[in-house]
Amino acid sequence: MSDNIQAVRVLSKTTWTPNLFSFTVTRPTSFKFTAGQFVRLGVNPSRLKYHLSQDEQVLVQVPDEDIFRAYSIVSSPFDEVLEFFSIVIADGAFTSQLQHLQVGDGLLLNTMPFGFLTLARYQQPLPKDLWLLATGTGLAPFLSMLQDLQTWQDYEHIVLAYSARTADELAYVDKINQLQDDFGSLVDNPARLIFVPIVTRESVDGALGARLPKLLLEGSLQQQAGIALEIDSTHVMVCGNPEMVDDTKEALKTLGLVMNRRGEGNIAVENYW
Repeated sequence: MSDNIQAVRVLSKTTWTPNLFSFTVTRPTSFKFTAGQFVRLGVNPSRLKYHLSQDEQVLVQVPDEDIFRAYSIVSSPFDEVLEFFSIVIADGAFTSQLQHLQVGDGLLLNTMPFGFLTLARYQQPLPKDLWLLATGTGLAPFLSMLQDLQTWQDYEHIVLAYSARTADELAYVDKINQLQDDFGSLVDNPARLIFVPIVTRESVDGALGARLPKLLLEGSLQQQAGIALEIDSTHVMVCGNPEMVDDTKEALKTLGLVMNRRGEGNIAVENYW
């Protein structure tokens, strides 16, 4: 086993919908990361409790190999445990197995963090308004940032726009609604968090109902947030499925914002698979 690979143990699991779940694992004492980064997690399906409880005929068909995939970290860089948010892809070699996780199961963690969807990338413009635009499990890195006190200190306004197909798929809403009290209250003059839920396939009171690019171009998202997108004061991060990321990036560029390169610019993006 590589020096970067460490064994971790599942501590808890939360099922949001049949296709969405979260789980926490132990955190190696030496592991450090920056809010917004991702790691590679590994699972050996043949060692999961779920499969070990099946008869031998079933177990023979289960892969006996370590399968790794990238996962953004939900938890704060200062938490004692690591939390992850996952979608179940029916024919996916990884998530189709990971959905069977039980408390006590063992996973593998590559302790080398990756990714540049971090607030440190912004040098210009200076921080004022932070927009976090997410679909589905792309919410994960933004939750990590919102549990870092530095985020609350550096900005005046934080807009979290979180889009899902149905209301049931809007995970972590209770946690989001507590973030201002739990973290903003710990710093002087904290940012004001504005949460904008979006549900695209059913009508939900209090939620916008169209895709993020459309909401941006027609101004509905800015109106709901009560803040304009200003090229000289806005940082925008986008994370989720590739089609949404591409379309949202183009919408933001149409509105006059520019990609962040070498520390300068408004827009930073990450495809979440």
